[in-house]
Amino acid sequence: MQNFNLHTHSVYSDGKSQPREIVEEAIRQGLTTLGFSEHSPLPFDNTFSVKSADMPRYVAEIAQLKEDFKDKIDIYCALEADYLTGVSEPFAVTKEKYHLDYLIGGVHLVVDPALRQAQGPLAEQIWFIDGPKWEVYDEGLQKFFGGDIRRAVRRFFEQSNEMIENEKFDIIAHFDKIKMHNRDRYFHEDEPWYRKLALETLDLIRQKGLVMEINTRGIYKKRYNGFYPSPWLMEEACKMGVPAIISADAHHFSEITLEFAAAEEALKKAGFRSVVNFKDGHFIEIGL
Repeated sequence: MQNFNLHTHSVYSDGKSQPREIVEEAIRQGLTTLGFSEHSPLPFDNTFSVKSADMPRYVAEIAQLKEDFKDKIDIYCALEADYLTGVSEPFAVTKEKYHLDYLIGGVHLVVDPALRQAQGPLAEQIWFIDGPKWEVYDEGLQKFFGGDIRRAVRRFFEQSNEMIENEKFDIIAHFDKIKMHNRDRYFHEDEPWYRKLALETLDLIRQKGLVMEINTRGIYKKRYNGFYPSPWLMEEACKMGVPAIISADAHHFSEITLEFAAAEEALKKAGFRSVVNFKDGHFIEIGL
């Protein structure tokens, strides 16, 4: 089973465990590599991202852990960078500022420039598609898109495509997460319009040479009954030659390898024979 996890959140963002606790559990489970990837700072108050003022302390603590445990596990410091059109700091600036090892790019907050108002809090103009409450998803769908699911989903993928085309990062997080709170209520993944949008984004991932994350969090948190992305997208990614990595998207030390065995089987069934890991500044291929 894959013995590394590069997508990990601690108390610095919306995780529930101290970084040292997570490292100790990773060593106990025999992991060779652990990457911390807090949600990147955002220019408005929220409960999930690391605060800008805490970034130096975060980077310093992970550096100290890397030194303390250098003979037992490889530790890396990263961010899960949130992309918001016209709002988020350029990823390359963030990476250089904090000397990060790698970046995961993701969209959790959808903003439609056509609906942005000059006045009013930014946080009130954003559709939050993530989190534990499907009611928030539903409310945003009505508030920002008048219940038009096709327009809303298209905007999610458009924003993802902007991120892929305009930002420099390494791994793309849960790139079809728009389906999580849908739960087959508003659309089905076999609908041609949806497949067209998802495949366009996947092809951009291929063109930019990004690593595609296979995210297990939906399953073990019981928020979705499958992986991000879905098996049919894994098959298409394999045909395209897009490299993959299994990620727990852990928010507690107990989650760092949950559903990894099932994810490996899904990748094998899709045709993959390897995943990638991060080592000394490079992604390396590891056989399944």
